Amino acid sequence: MYGISVSSAHENDTAGFLVWRLSMKWRVAVDRAVAPLGLTHAQYALMGSLYGMARSGLRPSQRQLADHTGLEPLYVSKLARALEASGLVARTRDPADPRAMRLALTEMGHDVTRRAIGVVQGLLDQLLEPLGGQHDPRARQFTRDLATLLDAPLDPHTENSEEPS
Repeated sequence: MYGISVSSAHENDTAGFLVWRLSMKWRVAVDRAVAPLGLTHAQYALMGSLYGMARSGLRPSQRQLADHTGLEPLYVSKLARALEASGLVARTRDPADPRAMRLALTEMGHDVTRRAIGVVQGLLDQLLEPLGGQHDPRARQFTRDLATLLDAPLDPHTENSEEPS
């Protein structure tokens, strides 16, 4: 697809299996990379998303952050409480909806997130090196393809007319 041959070790693997393996490889690498900063991959995903959303002028609710990250709302709530206890995230009631909590990084949270982003960008450079690096046209196309797949609806209750082979 990108002019790169699939290694013989993976030639019979399905796209779903390869996506899962890549996501696990990425999660483990990020977990290890951000651990010295006192974070897990999930905490980094939440804080990095908050950082980016704040740069766009947003102060999301926990529900909005769950929608943005793809994490379950209950898990976002649990992560946010833990990050609040660590002094990295501030949670405040939304005056327009007392059931909703708005999230923001604290000053310490901004500092930790900036450092974590630098570490994770280094990992991303390593991950995309076989595609020519982050700015190579192949890596940009790969990113667009991933976004297309993320935008495609998946309904586990829809019947597929094809039988697995």
